[in-house]
Amino acid sequence: MDFSPPPRRPAQENLLPMINVVFLLLIFFLISARLTPPEPFAVTPPQAQAEAEAQGEFTLFIGADGQLGYRDLLDDPALAAIKAARSDHCARTDCAASPPRLTLRADAALPAARLAQILPRLSPLGFAQIELVAQPMANP
Repeated sequence: MDFSPPPRRPAQENLLPMINVVFLLLIFFLISARLTPPEPFAVTPPQAQAEAEAQGEFTLFIGADGQLGYRDLLDDPALAAIKAARSDHCARTDCAASPPRLTLRADAALPAARLAQILPRLSPLGFAQIELVAQPMANP
């Protein structure tokens, strides 16, 4: 009579915990991703020699005809929405320590005189700094 222990089967590797971790990471990255709102209309930025990129929390679009856009709103409702968004942002964070910046994405075909007429309308929004987005110039 043979009293030796029966041969053991090799342990099968269980992939279920690894699959669970992958799905948890996927859900985490989807939830924490910051989605950018769609542009209200197409804008071709003017060209500039410096390659510094504007980094504002709020982006106001200005079309070639001077039309203003913020998220899905146009003109005066867009200005009211961006002012409300800035107020909400300042209520949640310390705007005195790091004031929010307004990023302007103006079309290259927008005349400078028209941009100069629009700038006084942006003053009541309360932004301490306004940056104009430009494309780097192509080297000749």
